[in-house]
Amino acid sequence: MSELSFKPIKRNLWTDFEELFGLRGAHGGCWCMYWKLRGKAYEDAKGYETRQMHKSIVDAGTVTGLLAYLQGEVVGWVAVEPRSAYARLAYSRTLKAVDDQEVWSVTCFFVSKRYRRRGISAELLSAAVEYVRLQGGRIVEGYPIAANENVAPATLFTGTESIFKRAGFNEVVRHTPMRPIFRYIIE
Repeated sequence: MSELSFKPIKRNLWTDFEELFGLRGAHGGCWCMYWKLRGKAYEDAKGYETRQMHKSIVDAGTVTGLLAYLQGEVVGWVAVEPRSAYARLAYSRTLKAVDDQEVWSVTCFFVSKRYRRRGISAELLSAAVEYVRLQGGRIVEGYPIAANENVAPATLFTGTESIFKRAGFNEVVRHTPMRPIFRYIIE
């Protein structure tokens, strides 16, 4: 989809983010805060509070990801930040840090229902790698689901192995059968 364009989310693009995520906040009120909050803190905040938390982060000038546009319409999102921005990752046994190198993490994809199954997630992943490169990052990590026919589509918000493989990522470790860690090294 060569006609896609990508923009880092900033305060002036928050309404586009809201438009894409809809009233419920994408994945059941997540507002892309699942990886930033741990356990009960996330469960207690889902919905309006997670929306406000994410908005506050963006309003403070932190870029939390990229929006994808097709002919001016917002159609997709990828969350990408340094791994240290994600509290849930810091405490995860399944996705524990591979080593002590500084990495950027791609934690979430969201594509408008009308535009799914068109390769937008793959384009978002490539755009995330380029964004990290421009920020001086050297390693990009992803945490896809090892998808099979029994996996519910709603659980694929972290992406699938095939998307990461096609983008040139390599699996570096798999602590559980369904959750590999993939890396892309920027040369």
